[in-house]
Amino acid sequence: MKLAFDIALRFLKSSKGQTALIVLGIAIGVSVQIFIGSLITGLQKSLVDKTVGSAPQITVSPKEDGDFILDPQAEIKTIKAANPEEIINLVAVTQGPAILKTSDQSTTIILRGFNWDAAQGIYKITERVVKGELGTNENEVIIGKDLSENLNIKIGDTIEMITPVGKTGEFLVTGFFDLQVKSLNESWILANEATAQTFLETGEGVSQIEMQLNDVFVAEEVAMAVEKRLNDDSLVVTNWKEENAALLSGLSGQTASSLMIQVFVMISVVLGIASVLAISVVQKSRQIGILKAMGMHNPKASLVFLFQGFLLGILGAFVGIGLGIGLSWSFATFVTNPDGSSLVPFYIDWYFIGISAGIAITASTLAALIPAIRVSQLDPMEVIKNG
Repeated sequence: MKLAFDIALRFLKSSKGQTALIVLGIAIGVSVQIFIGSLITGLQKSLVDKTVGSAPQITVSPKEDGDFILDPQAEIKTIKAANPEEIINLVAVTQGPAILKTSDQSTTIILRGFNWDAAQGIYKITERVVKGELGTNENEVIIGKDLSENLNIKIGDTIEMITPVGKTGEFLVTGFFDLQVKSLNESWILANEATAQTFLETGEGVSQIEMQLNDVFVAEEVAMAVEKRLNDDSLVVTNWKEENAALLSGLSGQTASSLMIQVFVMISVVLGIASVLAISVVQKSRQIGILKAMGMHNPKASLVFLFQGFLLGILGAFVGIGLGIGLSWSFATFVTNPDGSSLVPFYIDWYFIGISAGIAITASTLAALIPAIRVSQLDPMEVIKNG
């Protein structure tokens, strides 16, 4: 074993140019794998974060319109018990439609009320307030910045809202928020829980319970566990995957295309290694013939080239990791949006990098099988005779 390894190392050192060429080929293959994988994963995480990162990923609500969850704290406790490791950031929400009237305009809005501290985990309200402050007192609200621009509402103004049943209320605007979704900025008005419950006349009931998960992609499984735990036919449990089928389809397409590119890159690397090592067999045939004539058995002679493939794979993998991380960082740093933010965030998955390196080493070693088999078929007397 050690003899075969030493001979393999000597062969690689004796053909430094050829060795460097193979290592470079493997490195490029690994770097492309890492770059594409990191790019696609970073893009997917960015899309998911923008889509559901600041939104509920599972929602529990009454099946019948107009009904309310009358004991939300008890239901929250039950929901949390369904999967305490995954379920986070639970918040009870009281919401309902209303008409917002100003001196010269009116529009339909959604009034949403919740405990500010509980809502912080999902909506990050304090970070979304772009002007003014949260309405912590009774009949104080914050409105979307787009709504304020459309209706020319300023902080300190009093607005009037009317519910579908004709109840009227006046509210003080204490701030503007930006949820980075124009439709929400134009239609949502946010208030504390007591203000919404009083105006919408829900008593202590709430319209729905929203939550987020540690892993957004297990939403379906967790939703099923929550539904089973609640065991209440009057409640409906929905998750973000049901409402974002198009997004999931796009993510699946990205993953499949990324995998196909990586597979074809590795196939090209394997063929390149196999062809170069096959040529090496011809170049080293005289030395191999002499070694076999001196008593080296076919398995050990074949092992020389397997070791070459293994060593080339290790060298190429390490160089490729450096190149791949460098490419990913460069793309994230220099390819930016108009506001200067990264178009795709820099993301490194060390587990994926480890798999890519392992695949490269394995593929390189397997590629050496072709020349290794060819070596075992060499007749030492014929090789020495023909020079």
